Amino acid sequence: MSRRDRSAFARQHRANLYAEITDKIITELEAGRVPWAQPWGTATAKAPLAMPKNAATQRRYSGINVLILWGAVIERGFAGQSWLTFRQALSLGGNVRKGEHGTTVVYADRFTPYEERAERDGDEPYAIPFLKRFTVFNTDQCENLPGALTTAPAPVPEGLILPHAEALIAATGADFRIGGERAFYSSAHDFIQVPRPEAYFEPINWHRTALHELGHWSGHHSRLGRDLSGSFGSALYAKEELVAEITSAFVCASLGIVPTVRHADYIGSWLEMLREDNRAIVRAASQASKAADYILGFLPQDQSEAGDQPSNEWRAARFSPRAALAPARQ
Repeated sequence: MSRRDRSAFARQHRANLYAEITDKIITELEAGRVPWAQPWGTATAKAPLAMPKNAATQRRYSGINVLILWGAVIERGFAGQSWLTFRQALSLGGNVRKGEHGTTVVYADRFTPYEERAERDGDEPYAIPFLKRFTVFNTDQCENLPGALTTAPAPVPEGLILPHAEALIAATGADFRIGGERAFYSSAHDFIQVPRPEAYFEPINWHRTALHELGHWSGHHSRLGRDLSGSFGSALYAKEELVAEITSAFVCASLGIVPTVRHADYIGSWLEMLREDNRAIVRAASQASKAADYILGFLPQDQSEAGDQPSNEWRAARFSPRAALAPARQ
């Protein structure tokens, strides 16, 4: 590649990267969020107000990287402001948890081509500015790190999780992660993530959400083997959502939790599916029964016998006012 070609490539790369960063800031501003004045100290921010830093070198990030990392902390509900590259996590004896997605930061520098250094006699050689991408992970996304580098999330306040539900989730052995800003099941990496109970206006909705995602978890090929390959908006995706919704209803009822529709926006696709196939609801309910039986089969026998009656602590938590808590995205 000639010097001119290299310079053109570098300019195009910088332009693309600048555009990506600028577009993200524009999106935030259009949504009414100012990324350099995020709502620190509110229920939205889990991390303390601080400048982001590299956990291995203790160097603070600067410039646009501060806004990028602050945005990631707020958006994904991280509990701390410390970051590592994949290799740094390994060098510290830890690792990035499987299924985690990193955050792209940039490094600005200047590069002086060898021919420029060789051709200039006493004159200042021409240096090409460039941006380089790096992927970093919050220490919340890592495991097996030295204790001094980890940020332990605050314990969930007592009474927000129904003991029978907590026991059931633990008994399944599912890789169940509490945190972040959205609930999902990753079939590729076989883990569940659900926001903290405080993110929900009513604690009961945390349970409905958690059991919905556990319904998806039951369909993994190593368990009940349902087809989880449907992409968002497809008929297969809608079918699996229907199975998970009904599974959640069955498990909720078994634990004394009033069921609800978690994904009301899917009702249209369900109606279309049922109009085209009058056996679809029978199949979905059958698969949901199998999923609910599979999940409830993990419940310890002593708790299974008492599981239909919610505890007094659960009743108090369910009906206590939590107006200050913002509802999570459903």
